[in-house]
Amino acid sequence: MKFIKYVLKVSFIILPFFVFSQKKDILSVMKSQEKSWNNGDLKGYMKGYYQSDSLIFVSKHGITYGWENTLSNYQKAYPNKEKMGILSFSDIKVKRLKRDIAFVMGKWKITTDETTMSGVYSLIFRKFGKDWRIISDHTE
Repeated sequence: MKFIKYVLKVSFIILPFFVFSQKKDILSVMKSQEKSWNNGDLKGYMKGYYQSDSLIFVSKHGITYGWENTLSNYQKAYPNKEKMGILSFSDIKVKRLKRDIAFVMGKWKITTDETTMSGVYSLIFRKFGKDWRIISDHTE
């Protein structure tokens, strides 16, 4: 009985550090995406996504399957740095679903010289080895 109490106490001490680390790592991926986008680097931005045909991207334009197809859609919509503008993420919430799966939601905003666009997103991140990557993106 003492052993079980000890294990529970240790778990309550260690678990918050694990969850905090998970959130910190995911936010780091998103911060890197912002930086790449704002530098006009779509391929750098796409490093946040799982490079696989199983990637799912959902938007008002429909469903896109695969990393290459998602990159292609971004390149068509944002052919240069001026069109890409400045991206910012806000109101980010990270919820751990499993040890290696997290649900993330928040708001996005892109500001160019001509316009400001904004919306919301929900992401599913999965950990591959040491790296967190987006496996599903629903952006409106």
